[in-house]
Amino acid sequence: MIEAYIYDAVRTPRGKGRDGGALNDISPLELQRQLIQCLPDRTGIDLKKVDDIILGCVTQVGEQGGNVAKVSALYSGLPDHVSGITINRYCTSGLDACNFGAMKIMSNVDDLVLAGGVESMSRVAMLSDKATFYTDPDVIKRTGFVPMGLAADLVASLDGITREECDDYAVRSQQRAAIAQKKGHFSKSLIPIETGENGQKVSLDESIRTTVTPEKLAMFDPIFSEFGKKGYETALKSAFPELDELRYIHHPGNSPGIVDGASLVVIGSAGAGKKYGLTPRAKIHTMTNVCSNKLIALTGGIDAATDALNKADMSSGDVDLIEFNEAFASVSIKFIQDTDWTEDQVNVNGGAIALGHAMGATGASLVGTVLDELERRDFSVGMVAVSGAAGIGTATIVERV
Repeated sequence: MIEAYIYDAVRTPRGKGRDGGALNDISPLELQRQLIQCLPDRTGIDLKKVDDIILGCVTQVGEQGGNVAKVSALYSGLPDHVSGITINRYCTSGLDACNFGAMKIMSNVDDLVLAGGVESMSRVAMLSDKATFYTDPDVIKRTGFVPMGLAADLVASLDGITREECDDYAVRSQQRAAIAQKKGHFSKSLIPIETGENGQKVSLDESIRTTVTPEKLAMFDPIFSEFGKKGYETALKSAFPELDELRYIHHPGNSPGIVDGASLVVIGSAGAGKKYGLTPRAKIHTMTNVCSNKLIALTGGIDAATDALNKADMSSGDVDLIEFNEAFASVSIKFIQDTDWTEDQVNVNGGAIALGHAMGATGASLVGTVLDELERRDFSVGMVAVSGAAGIGTATIVERV
């Protein structure tokens, strides 16, 4: 079987997803252009040899509409022969883009693929595509849509996870990210983004808050109780008879931040590496996609992690480090409770609660994050697992070479 290798992984800094955010003036096309154009100097890759570009993007309207992957290829000056496809599997999209790229390599369809994602949430607002899944009452009722924050509250309520535990977890995420940023642990994959004609650059993730404490987070009011009052609470209690009370415990401080960002992973065959003089950093060992309970909605990444181990015939002890996207604090706590990994192995440099979650880009960003940390610690095997809406989950195991 042809194996798929990772030759590089890059990402932009994450800018706050609002007016005035560090990347608010930069279009999603420009974010991708700067990532694509940095690759030759980093790897020696000849961009003319790229066969395809696959990007995850959740809100595909406006500046992110019209197949942003192909338009990014054109905008970045890639040759006309480079195709492009944009995919949406909710928050797992960026990781699925990498997996789809790897599958093309393994199937001998392509030699070299760029895979990643982009989400400029300050310029293309979340939910601005107005999909019927979350706007049409009839569709919502038929499909069982649950808002993500409310799903996180449901996870906490079903598993007995407290507000205090979630706030403590959020503080640790911030502290870990702050330490990692200070020590330069993100610097290998993070590409400074030029923001203006005067050569100004954004070189740091913007949302890390070094002064957060449990006491400060205790002052935040929960933000998803309004959804419960609109009928969700009654429906969820009916669906889960064991649910005595739906406790609203998530707020901006223990939830993933809304940010702008882009990511890119260079994936190719061993033959392509030899032909073009590229040095592989890792191979993609195992990939999986699952879907769990649509009402709990956010536990798919947990089940995907377990499924990936089973498919790889591995145990948790075979995986050194895990990046599990912090889709709200309760889900991250549940991941550690439900698996055999410890906090010393999971999100060791913080996660989306501190760094932010650029929905379509996050999964591929985490590929670079786990690979950089494996190299820094001289470990061998890492996993990325991400949960998406409606119970979707994707996981990927990578192994250094």
